[in-house]
Amino acid sequence: MNYIQQYPHRTKQLLGITYEQFGNLLAQAEMHHKRIQSEIERNKVRINQKGGGRKPKLEINVEVCLCLFYLRQMPTFEVLGLHFGISKTEANDTFHYWLKILREILPASLLEQVGKSDSDYAIALELLNEFKLIVDSMEQPRERPFNNQEQKEYFSGKKKQHTFKNKFVILPKGKDIVDVEVGKKGPTSDIKLFREQQEKFEADQMFEGDKAYQGGDNITTSHKKPRSGELTANQKAENKEFSSQRIFVEHVIRLVKIFQLARQRFPLNSQTYDEVIFTICGLVRLRIGALILPES
Repeated sequence: MNYIQQYPHRTKQLLGITYEQFGNLLAQAEMHHKRIQSEIERNKVRINQKGGGRKPKLEINVEVCLCLFYLRQMPTFEVLGLHFGISKTEANDTFHYWLKILREILPASLLEQVGKSDSDYAIALELLNEFKLIVDSMEQPRERPFNNQEQKEYFSGKKKQHTFKNKFVILPKGKDIVDVEVGKKGPTSDIKLFREQQEKFEADQMFEGDKAYQGGDNITTSHKKPRSGELTANQKAENKEFSSQRIFVEHVIRLVKIFQLARQRFPLNSQTYDEVIFTICGLVRLRIGALILPES
């Protein structure tokens, strides 16, 4: 934490967001933490006098920093504990405690952000109709499941390993993550996941995707080279223009993958996967300016 305060311009490299964004996030996280602790205090059967007991080793800002550092860098919990002067068990517990708080603060997508209000959700869907939304997916390696049936379900022949698949829908030019589905089985086809995700949108919503989405409704894809044939010069030009528009979804996925916990083989319990990736998507939205946190 002292290093970040001394070199604030390096915060994005270490934590994935800017120093100013970290400060805003910290203020919100502290408010949530105090509310949780107040609730615990009200329901506690007190044995020790108030203020007694073992004091936490780390300050709140350091604990939040620890959580973000693990998401961004993914050291082992033993190494994480060494960095912050605590045991690996305390590092693990601290990470999971603050992960839940960050998940509450950071909606993973625009639809999640407006989802609490039916009227806001309807307005958002109507406004989205003005755009062609861009869709794409990413696969992430996971630990080999113990169950034989689960092994078969998650084994991706494309990646030659067991994987999770995440599906993204974004605004043109990568302005925001409109919707994201995470933790799907790696072998599931992109077009199948898209058709399921498409049900969230209005019937005439238009999309753009790569060749994996050919045959889908209301989705534009690039021209596919015919068997034993060649694309025309006009088709090649259209494909080039199409790629220049669709590349922005790759940029968003690249930002997700700078958080090593979303890039490398997922080391945690698979039941925490959705929570982790949704939180990272929220951090990406914060980083690109699509999510503005309220003033504390």
